[in-house]
Amino acid sequence: MDARLRQALARAEEVARELADPATARNPAKLRHLGRESARLEAIRQLHTRLERLQGEMAQAREVLQEKDPDLSQLARVDVERLKPEIDTAERRLAELLAPADPLDDRDAIVEIRAGTGGDEAALFGMYTRFCERRGWRVEVLSLSEGSLGGLKEAVFAVRGSKAYGTLRYESGVHRVQRVPVTETQGRIHTSAATVAVLPEAEEIDVKIEDKDLRIDVFRSGGPGGQSVNTTDSAVRVTHLPTGLEVKCQDQKSQLQNKIKALEILRSRLLDRMVAEQEATRARERRAMVGTGDRSAKIRTYNFPQNRVTDHRIHFTAHNLTDVLDGDLDELVSAVKQAGEKERASA
Repeated sequence: MDARLRQALARAEEVARELADPATARNPAKLRHLGRESARLEAIRQLHTRLERLQGEMAQAREVLQEKDPDLSQLARVDVERLKPEIDTAERRLAELLAPADPLDDRDAIVEIRAGTGGDEAALFGMYTRFCERRGWRVEVLSLSEGSLGGLKEAVFAVRGSKAYGTLRYESGVHRVQRVPVTETQGRIHTSAATVAVLPEAEEIDVKIEDKDLRIDVFRSGGPGGQSVNTTDSAVRVTHLPTGLEVKCQDQKSQLQNKIKALEILRSRLLDRMVAEQEATRARERRAMVGTGDRSAKIRTYNFPQNRVTDHRIHFTAHNLTDVLDGDLDELVSAVKQAGEKERASA
């Protein structure tokens, strides 16, 4: 740990110099990257300073313990008992901060929710947006698509906040929803599914997209059933020719805004694909995230009649579905994240 600490403190000085360089201020992407790194390194520096102070107090207290004065020895004994758990906690926290981390964890996230056959999973969209609001993160809707019979067919949104991707990354997978529809007269449970994909928001320095690799089509924005809701060709479809990835965006007010948002989503999908390929090459499949490394694996069930939520990867069950759908996801997300990071570390 000492070597990693020295590296972190040295890197903190380098980052401070880079942030003070006027050229950095003219490069927004680099400024954001260095800002996130600086915040992480500053937390390490402050904790190291506190730990050194506590260790100094402990050394003094142990010296006083050798004194023959019983009153002084008793005071020193109280200090030792007080300082020991504080030092243990600080050392454990510093080790966590110095542990090798995925550099993408600090990124903002792009979350994509798609309802499966017979599904209308607006509840999941609401669950995640409320969870983000509880954490003080900002949610920016990039694309919403209604189904032909109403309800939510697809939602794509950006989550902007500290460690958004690192916190949400293990939500990727198939979410199963079991409930009794209001139209069901026999009380039978209806099961539907929605896929959730959480991508690290890409920056231009990560993924370079050449204009020659893009096909951009424009068309009129449409509502449910294809009904036109816009008299201008403001909707945009961007196709990345080398990979065949396609992104449509029609919720912004202008063609330019839709193009910008579509490229943002495309860049994140390309980065996600690139990271997945790298991990596969290193035999680091996302077993903890989706069980088998395949996003088609069922990861969680929301059972409305039983007010139950079950995460099948970590065998976690709680009967507080109402609270979970209201955004109270901290316990569940934390447990899955801990298991996922342990799996990644051992892979």
